[in-house]
Amino acid sequence: MTVRPSHTPGSGTGGAATVPSARAATLTGDGTQATSASRKFLARATLVTASLSIAGSVLGLVRDQALARLFGAGSDTDAFLVAWTVPEFAATLLIEDGLALILIPAFSMALARRARGAPGDPVRALVAATLPRLGLAFAAVAAVVAGTAPYLVRALAPGLPDPRLAADCTRLTAICVLAFGLAGYCSAALRAHRRFLAPAAIYVAYNAGIIAAMFLLGARWGVRSAAAGVAAGGCLMVAVQLPSLWRQLTSPTRPPRGTGADVEDRPVQLALVASVLLFALCRQSQVLVERFLASHLPAGAISHLNYAQKVAQIPMTLSLMVCTVTFPVVARALADGDTERARSRVQRDLAVASCGVLLGMSAVIACAPQMVELLFQRGAFTASDTAATADVMRVYALGLLGQTLVGALTRSYFSTGRPSWYPLGAMAAGIAVTSGIGAATVGTWGVSGIAAANALGITVTAALLLVGLRTPRNGPHSLSIRIRPVLAELSRPVHAAVVATVAGAFVAGRLQSPVAGLMTGCLTVAAVFVPLAWASGAQAFASALRSVRTVTRRLSHGHFR
Repeated sequence: MTVRPSHTPGSGTGGAATVPSARAATLTGDGTQATSASRKFLARATLVTASLSIAGSVLGLVRDQALARLFGAGSDTDAFLVAWTVPEFAATLLIEDGLALILIPAFSMALARRARGAPGDPVRALVAATLPRLGLAFAAVAAVVAGTAPYLVRALAPGLPDPRLAADCTRLTAICVLAFGLAGYCSAALRAHRRFLAPAAIYVAYNAGIIAAMFLLGARWGVRSAAAGVAAGGCLMVAVQLPSLWRQLTSPTRPPRGTGADVEDRPVQLALVASVLLFALCRQSQVLVERFLASHLPAGAISHLNYAQKVAQIPMTLSLMVCTVTFPVVARALADGDTERARSRVQRDLAVASCGVLLGMSAVIACAPQMVELLFQRGAFTASDTAATADVMRVYALGLLGQTLVGALTRSYFSTGRPSWYPLGAMAAGIAVTSGIGAATVGTWGVSGIAAANALGITVTAALLLVGLRTPRNGPHSLSIRIRPVLAELSRPVHAAVVATVAGAFVAGRLQSPVAGLMTGCLTVAAVFVPLAWASGAQAFASALRSVRTVTRRLSHGHFR
């Protein structure tokens, strides 16, 4: 299955499978049809991406359940989770925030130049200029991480009881630097070509590899088997995308349309790479701060924080799916000079993502004990671990709106393919808040103090990023948004989330069974949140309803093939 806009002539190859811009609609005189086709494409792409992301998240929960069941929440698991810092950083830098923010605009510009009849093939030229160098860089960094594993462990968690085990796990997970880099490159190229199926499947393959390794090798290798699974899962990420990318790069190029303005031939700049990677490193340094502080607490503190984050982040991940799908659309619109369309798309995405994450946040806070007990309380994971993890998860969830806004707004800064240093400054301010508050509260509140510092720090970053988009920062074709309408839209579902959280927690706490408590609590949250948010006039529900209607209509006519 390939997600593609079926209306576009010759959409089978190359850059033809694109969402038509407002400029193209005007030139063809068929703006209504183009807008309708664009909505159908986005609905289909979002459906595929969300479905596979949910599958990946479910497997991620199974992975964490297996880790908890086989190894508990003690010193061995803490050692692995310190080594887990490597794939966490690699995923952020090379798959989610780093390469995607650099390469999707670059591929979008190359596709726009190809569509306008540029000599040669700009897409293949971009691959030839970037992939070999990046591959060598990924391999070199992986070798450095493996060689310096003991020193990294000592720096990341100086109070760890078993640093040798953590170093062994770090050497195994270092392989993922190369694998994630190649997977992120494939993902960015495919998404710029409006191909979302293979990139959306990478975490399904990744988590399947980790789960298989733990059960096959766990009895012999202990927690090292999970680290070996990280390496195997990273290789599977690349394998599931290579066939689709090969088809895109080897298929005949589309004849030029010869319409629209010329697109600037702008190669990937070193300043852009530096600004994106430093921002991503700064953002992921939250994990370093948390684990550094937690390493001085009793054994299991790092594990409780990890399990809490993994569950609480699911609503954020799902809420950002729409931004994942529309980021290439925004980048292509800006490449075509259509800033108004890009602005409108970003503002709608912020409304939809914030409404979705607030609903999920309400469910997480209301039903945290039931979620943790149902997911993890078995084997070596005890009832005391459940209580500690649930407490941390409730505090951590308070920062989910900020996490979602940071993920959505960052794409806006880098969608033009030009460097921007403002996001790095905003993230640094947030990290300073996280570090200061975490250091001040960890002695009194323990892991909950670390989670509270995380929530406040990321909220500060989100506020700074939002304010920074009041005016364009990257030239005449860069993006800015209207702050007041966005703030008004973001505020509408907040009171609904507060009321829904209280109601859901009350209902879930009345039942002894974790299954019944979780089901009734989540149903109560939804039953309270949806009508209150609808009554407040949240536009996200109108957008979601249109998408559901579009998908339902397409399914009823057999258009999903």
